[in-house]
Amino acid sequence: MTGELGVYVHVPFCRHRCDYCAFATYADRDWLMEPYVAACVADVERAVKDGELWEATSVFFGGGTPSRLPVAWLARILDAIPRAKDAEVTVECNPEDASEDRLLDYRAAGVTRISFGVQSTATHVLASLGRRHDPASVPLAVEAASSAGFAEVNVDLIYGAASETDDDWARTVDDVLTLPHPPSHLSAYALTIEPGTPLVRDPDRHPDDDVQASRYVLADARLSAAGYGWEEVSNWALPGHGCRHNQLYWRQGDYLGIGSAAHSHRGGDDGGRRWWNVRTPDRYVAAVEAGRAPVAGEERVEGERYELERLMLSLRTPAGVPESALPDADRLDGLVVRRNGRAVLTVRGRLMANAVSAMLVAGREGRAAAVAGAGAPGRYPAVP
Repeated sequence: MTGELGVYVHVPFCRHRCDYCAFATYADRDWLMEPYVAACVADVERAVKDGELWEATSVFFGGGTPSRLPVAWLARILDAIPRAKDAEVTVECNPEDASEDRLLDYRAAGVTRISFGVQSTATHVLASLGRRHDPASVPLAVEAASSAGFAEVNVDLIYGAASETDDDWARTVDDVLTLPHPPSHLSAYALTIEPGTPLVRDPDRHPDDDVQASRYVLADARLSAAGYGWEEVSNWALPGHGCRHNQLYWRQGDYLGIGSAAHSHRGGDDGGRRWWNVRTPDRYVAAVEAGRAPVAGEERVEGERYELERLMLSLRTPAGVPESALPDADRLDGLVVRRNGRAVLTVRGRLMANAVSAMLVAGREGRAAAVAGAGAPGRYPAVP
């Protein structure tokens, strides 16, 4: 097969589990690292043999904490994945793990992009999130990435912690933007309260919606002034530095998940198939070692539901959706701009993206336009 394909590799190991985290991550299973890596390699080899994995245009190591793995072990997985010559390869990395030697080894292994989990540069905010890294490690990490030759660097931030003030958030954004080598890409996510996390049991630490909205507006204004364009509701990039792997998700493209809890998608003209792996690394290793597919479940998404999902994803980007996919209603005033047959979210609209998505209307005409618009050259100009 040919065409764009992303590969997501889930690395579920963490040194410490943050209070807001609901992902399939574990701080007590480092002993599984080596068999887990072997299982990932075997799973990749099986996928290649079965025709599920061809030359990947992007690879993303997420977690968890991929930088918990020795570089040589991560490289074993990467080496097993067939890749296009210009493939984007991202590794998520904790700032405290980012020694220059490690980053140089990543470069030598074929990694092209580093994503640092910063969240905040205020010590008390990090503490309220259950994060343990020292903010002083952030400029050192970003500088080390630059010295190692990485032109593509992302920083992840989280806003809305109860202990965070407006000044804390403004300072965090400014601290990142005024680094000697600012990141080429920045993600800023509103803190969410997920079931089963320590935060859900502590109402005093729950965020305020209005406060989060004002902090989003502040971030967008400062990032725009610094030359970053919005790539998706929670992502901004300097011209030419968008994340190709994420863009594949937002275009409802094909991707293959490797590792525990990893999800996959294969699309077609009239629908798509989604499947996901068993959640724990123990069960993933056991399944692969026994010669079984580690799949826990799957579903087909067809017809209007698939079309609406495509539109919802596109709405969250500068591509927007066909005007015909949204009603011509007064309640959308100020939430979208309409031009050249497309409807694109305003900053205020991005704050209400879920509400606007609920108004989408599927239709064959709209779907065809959405597909053409989302993939058109220049649709993500300078942003992307």
